[in-house]
Amino acid sequence: MIDIGIIGFGYWGPNVARNFNGLPGANITCICDRDAKRLKMATAAFPGLKTCSDPMELIGDDGIGAVAIVTPVSTHFDLAKAALERGKHVFVEKPLTSSVRQAEDLIDLARRNGLIIMVDHTFLFTGAVQKIKELLDAGELGDLFFYDSVRVNLGLYQHDVNVIWDLAPHDFSIMSHVVPKEPVAVTALGTEHFGRGKEDVAFIAAHFDNGFIAHFHCNWLSPVKVRRTLISGNRKMLVWDDLASDEKIKIYDRGVDVRNDRGIHELLVSYRSGDMHAPRISNVEALRTEASYFLDCIEKNQTPFNDGEAGLKVVRMLEAADRSLKLDGKKIRL
Repeated sequence: MIDIGIIGFGYWGPNVARNFNGLPGANITCICDRDAKRLKMATAAFPGLKTCSDPMELIGDDGIGAVAIVTPVSTHFDLAKAALERGKHVFVEKPLTSSVRQAEDLIDLARRNGLIIMVDHTFLFTGAVQKIKELLDAGELGDLFFYDSVRVNLGLYQHDVNVIWDLAPHDFSIMSHVVPKEPVAVTALGTEHFGRGKEDVAFIAAHFDNGFIAHFHCNWLSPVKVRRTLISGNRKMLVWDDLASDEKIKIYDRGVDVRNDRGIHELLVSYRSGDMHAPRISNVEALRTEASYFLDCIEKNQTPFNDGEAGLKVVRMLEAADRSLKLDGKKIRL
């Protein structure tokens, strides 16, 4: 049994608290938020639980062994650093930090103190992403051609970050987890429409050495909500629609074969159109699986796959995308 403190009880915090609270190996002892109304909500949801408005009061509690940080990204570094310095394991909402340097410092501190950092990349624990990773690891699609992701909706506008830092961490973390290749550069184009100085529409490309390319469309101004990813290989193609009620993943036995006949200087193209099948995927709540995995990693003293290093990869891509935006789409080496 490990005592856990939750810092932040806004949009995502109640979900984190609910899932940790339902696990036999966890005991939530304190919830912290600066908003008195949110603390009342926490008390109503968890009667008798200690609450406070000062994060340092929670972090300073020697009885708490792990801290879940569910606050704006600008606060992640200071809160995680304080928790690690007090000998507490850290579960932190995505993205890990607001800069590469901060992420590296936290990884260093956790390593020196023998503590675990887990970044809340919840989608990695969904049945869909687990199935996609299984298929790609098995070479089901063959040699990969491209990865294309669309994550658009109307809002929710964030006051402290642009649309890339809000939405792209999901897709960067998914791609990094399932694709057995490392990007070498990032380009990004985007714009903002309300004088806030924070882009609300963006298009990002991750470049690889071997012809594989990944593209991400992030948008707060779409009239419809879309969560769709396409992954194409030379053998098969995969479509993941996260909003579909069933058959979220569809695998198409389709492709194209292109060759040049040097003798007659003609381009010869043949197309393959085979069957489609939808594999069965797990419907267990991803955040609950992730929370349980965090406890297992602490108990067994093992490094989670969504650790600080995984979070650093995402922050590195976010930072590069921001630099590219400011330089009108210039390619930024990673």
